[in-house]
Formats: sequence, structure tokens, C-alpha cells
Amino acid sequence: MAQVHRIGPGFDPALFEDAACAFGVFDGVHRGHRAIIEGMVATARAEGASAVVMTFDVDPDEAFAPGFRKLMANEARIEALAASGADAVVVLPFTERLSRLDPQSFLERTFGNVRLGSMHVGHDFRFGHGARGTVADLRMWADKAGTAVYAYELEEQGGQPITSTRIRAALAAGDVAEAAALLGRPYSLAATVAHGRGEGAGFGIRTANLQVPDELRAVGDGVYAGYALVGGQRYKAAINVGVPRTFEGQAKDNIEAHLLGFEGDLYGRPLVLDFVEWLRPQRAFASTEELVATISGNIEWVRDNL
Repeated sequence: MAQVHRIGPGFDPALFEDAACAFGVFDGVHRGHRAIIEGMVATARAEGASAVVMTFDVDPDEAFAPGFRKLMANEARIEALAASGADAVVVLPFTERLSRLDPQSFLERTFGNVRLGSMHVGHDFRFGHGARGTVADLRMWADKAGTAVYAYELEEQGGQPITSTRIRAALAAGDVAEAAALLGRPYSLAATVAHGRGEGAGFGIRTANLQVPDELRAVGDGVYAGYALVGGQRYKAAINVGVPRTFEGQAKDNIEAHLLGFEGDLYGRPLVLDFVEWLRPQRAFASTEELVATISGNIEWVRDNL
């Protein structure tokens, strides 16, 4: 696991000296991101240099795109980057002042007089105020500093580039299988189990209720099959995302998961959900009996097919 360094008081920019550096937000740390990082690490090893990933503490789209939904919480993203094979992760605070810097000033402020060995980015990399900076601008700065620039073509799946935007679109449509193919792993989210409405227990179907902030709920409303990780144990799970139509007006947006085979109290405990298959959309039921029968059928599908 790489050490995480945060740019601020006490940070030593010498960490960048002669290093190979992959720079980006890396929301989701998907297959395309990992290809860039793996290329950077390979270059570092060949040159006997340090392999450094640099990212922001928050996704800039959080500030500039109202309603933006990200694939990972910021700290989870940084933790995933620390486990990516690099020697170090450098976290750059994204501030309003930083966002106003033109591309050249952004690079000068971030790296100062330190000479990087190489910079590794996607070919569509943008930076600086208004995202005006391009790879061409990066090369102009790098040539003066004696830094090599590697601009990677995007990894593809099904003839189309793998991007965080494409993954968000797949998740919003409930296509968690497509999202998993692009991510290289199942889409997951984590939260602490909260008290819910209590109807599930009344029906004999207990659920773990997760109140997930909108910006972290990239997956669309519906019922899914997946897995739940709690206390180091993995359980099959039937997962409901969104307001149950039967209880509209009585419930808040949330995520509920029924863990097959789990016994015990989950309130206040951290839970991770992996989404594997979309089962059905949200819908209202004419009776409690129909609701319970449908949920029971979903649970049986999970039991028999995962």
C-alpha cells in the first residue's frame, strides 16, 4: 500500500524529483485509469524512478456540475489509488483559487521548480481554469522542464472508450453488468446501516437500510442481486435502490438490502454492497401479499443464481 501525501504545510515537493507521475481525478479507478497507472509504474521501474499518482482531494465536477454523481467517495478513491501499485499518492487540495489558475500557472504552482521524469495522462486530459489546458499545453511546459509526456489512448470495451461518464450512464440505467465490465469489478458502495421504516421486519424480511447521499448514489432505482460485505463476511443480498413505490410519501430515498443467511444486529455497522445483476424496476403493488410474494421471489433468485 502506497503512502498518501497531501500537498500543504510540510509537504516536500522533492517527492516529484525525477519521478514518473500519473495525474488525474480517476473517479472509479476503472480499467482505463489502471492502464495509465500501470504504464506509469512500468516506466518508473525501467528508469529506477519513483512511481507517483497525483489526484485531487475532491472531484472538480462536484463544484462545477450540479447534481453530479460520482462513482466513489473521495477517500475510497484515494485508498484505491494507494493500492494501485504506485510508490506514493499525492493529494492536491482543489480550491477555488486553484480552479482559477490558467494552465501554465496551474503547472507552475503545482510542481514549482521540481523536474518530473515523466508525466502520464489520458490523451483527453484537461486541466487549468475552464479545463482549457490540453496535452499539447502539457507538452509545451514539459519540454522546457525536460519532462517526458506519455498520453495514453483510452482503453476500449465493445468498440467504445472506457470512461467514468460511460460507467455513470450504465449505472443510471441499471446496467450494473456493463458497469462491472468497464470497471473491471462490480460496482460497489459503502455506508453505515441506519434505522429504516420497519416494514420489512413486519413482513418477515429484515433489511439493512443505508442512507446514501445523492452524490454517491450513481446506480439507478430498481431491485438488484449482489453481495454484502459486513464484518469481514460476504453474504448474498437482494438490494432495493430508491423509494419503494408502495410507500411513496412515507419514505425517503434510500438503499435497502436483505442479507441471505445473516443473523444479528446491523445498526450502526459499516456495510459494503456489490451490485451484480439488475432484477426489476421499482413498482407499486396492489396488496401487501403481492409485495411480499414479489420480494420473496427476488430473494429466491439471488439464492439460486449467485
